[in-house]
Amino acid sequence: MVDQRTIQLAKLVVDYALKVKKGENVILSGGIEAEPFLLSLYKEVVLRGAHPDFRINIRETAPFFFKHAQPHQIEKFPDSFNYQVKNAQKYVGILTDTNTRSLANSDPKKMTARQKVIKPISTYICNGKPYIQRSSVAYPCQALAQDAEMSLTDYENFVYGACLQDWDKIGKEMNEILEIFKQGKSVHLIGEGVDLKFQIKGSLAKSDLDGENIPMGEVFMAPVRESLNGWIKFDYPAIEASKEVTDIYLKFKDGKVVESSASKNEDFLKEMLSADENASYVGEFGIGMNPKVNKFTKNLLFDEKMGGTIHLALGAAYKENGGGNDSIIHWDIVKDMSKAKIILDGKIVQENANWKI
Repeated sequence: MVDQRTIQLAKLVVDYALKVKKGENVILSGGIEAEPFLLSLYKEVVLRGAHPDFRINIRETAPFFFKHAQPHQIEKFPDSFNYQVKNAQKYVGILTDTNTRSLANSDPKKMTARQKVIKPISTYICNGKPYIQRSSVAYPCQALAQDAEMSLTDYENFVYGACLQDWDKIGKEMNEILEIFKQGKSVHLIGEGVDLKFQIKGSLAKSDLDGENIPMGEVFMAPVRESLNGWIKFDYPAIEASKEVTDIYLKFKDGKVVESSASKNEDFLKEMLSADENASYVGEFGIGMNPKVNKFTKNLLFDEKMGGTIHLALGAAYKENGGGNDSIIHWDIVKDMSKAKIILDGKIVQENANWKI
């Protein structure tokens, strides 16, 4: 029997986030561990008179590919996937896994090369409005529960609790903060583990209340590309391509990372920073505001929404924030601000994770 919360989540995606209409093509992308959710989404899309189109991920295919693929296979552009995306109006990406460390031993150079090949598709999915609208959504599964150090039942309660909230009420609170940052120009993060200054494109700051990510719960903006100066040490590990990088330290000069270190997987950190000429610049500054996300789970879809945190994304800036940095990576790294301040245009707006406005 399907959990009723799964059906509620499917309706949130179809009706609130994507507003699926009759006749639209809707891609449903996810792994086999998300089958109950895929089925619920399928039913809701059909009931709206739209056309669901599955894209199913099979376990263990990615590590096999990066171990055995020849150069011509790495470099092959996925024409059929591109065609599918360009002929869809809506895209649902379900973030689950059977093994979150399956790519830990894969060659990062091969993965970077593949990212470059498929970048036009991922960029189109993320920035292709009004032609396509996407929603990346969480669904509870055993592997993610293990990463979060929870039982599956506790993790299900956590996921559904974070996603199924009164978003009208939360949205009013988020929009109050958003409006303040929209008027801002300069940010100073200072306190334990950070002393970093930068300019922002405040007028182009956004909240994620449109459902492009579910759960929602952040205000985000693009720093002016060359404006970052100072340093930051991140409290939480950053995870990408199954690699967990801990104790990340970054020093910036005129926007670019000029020093970097980590206590674990430092080589991977430097590989990411050198992925292309813009990977060592920051494309996003975000502030977590989801009241039900109060624990670090090693799942960025939740962790970047955690109250009392900020995150910086190395690499690409979102088009809706004004762009300004184009890269094959967009790597969010989360910092605890419980012993630090956010200063906007010389005024303390948050101190020790408490808003002062």
